[in-house]
Amino acid sequence: MQLLPGLLWLLVSGSAALEPISLSIVIGAASVLTGYLSYPSFYCGFVECCPGEADRPNTTALKEDLDNKLFGQHLAKDVILKAVTGFRNNPNPKKPLTLSLHGWGGTGKNFVSQFIAKSIHKAGQKSKFVHLFIATLHFPHEHQITLYKDQLQTWIRGNVSACARSVFIFDEMDKLHPGLIDAIKPFLDYYEQIDGVSYRRAIFIFLSNAGGDLINKVALDFWRSGKDRKQIQLKDLEPVLSVAVFNNKNSGLWHSSLIDKNLIDYFVPFLPLEYKHLKMCIKAEIEAGGKKINEAIVDEVAKEMTFFPKDEKIYSDKGCKLVEQKLLYYWERL
Repeated sequence: MQLLPGLLWLLVSGSAALEPISLSIVIGAASVLTGYLSYPSFYCGFVECCPGEADRPNTTALKEDLDNKLFGQHLAKDVILKAVTGFRNNPNPKKPLTLSLHGWGGTGKNFVSQFIAKSIHKAGQKSKFVHLFIATLHFPHEHQITLYKDQLQTWIRGNVSACARSVFIFDEMDKLHPGLIDAIKPFLDYYEQIDGVSYRRAIFIFLSNAGGDLINKVALDFWRSGKDRKQIQLKDLEPVLSVAVFNNKNSGLWHSSLIDKNLIDYFVPFLPLEYKHLKMCIKAEIEAGGKKINEAIVDEVAKEMTFFPKDEKIYSDKGCKLVEQKLLYYWERL
């Protein structure tokens, strides 16, 4: 490694420096330099590379993100960490990892998709191997579903060919035209290869508000019966959630073959957030902005948010979605 500066000088310092040196030495120096520059670890220090077989997900960072930036979601934390870690540590997965995240806005679904992406690719959602599709932006017109299906298949095929560990995130699944998502069914299935390309190491993440009402009802029933929300288990929600989404005409997964053929590995419920979780979000936003926590302001911001049900006012109806905007009014007082 220490030879690099000298070799560079040797090759660029001009003919006068080269005269006393034999041609074989110059050729040897050039060969060493070329090999050094083409070495993967050197090259990938300047250009983003697709993770190889020896690369493992940054599960420590994933756990820290889930612990420190996701509030009130014990189910999601547990499922996501185990699912992503287990999948990436599996040397021979039989199919891509497919996660469907459900819950009202502001409960942390987008946050979690970013955490997953960052655990696989250091640049997170800025990575060229992480691809975000937004239903209302990328697939707005119902009469063009056939075109969208062709484009989607071409896009996924091309990107997985470039990087087997590509991550695909589909946001606003509840606004996606029914039937469109079935175009990717072959890529999520148990095929070893399709036209010479294996999709088994890719990750697909669906984000949806669909099923949020059902999740909220279960959480509220637990609260009314005096049970702690941490007693809610995945088995209390996942089976009924998949059925509810499958039969919901306002869901992009309505009568989808992805559910019918059991190709979605986990339906992950995001619970509605209580007042205490809202305060956690406010404090995290303040600290992220480099300010000190002011409990009085935290309480003021939290009280400005709206809650449901109308009588009990237990859960934030927008989760943490408006926290950043609400804090702007108080920012100079922090």
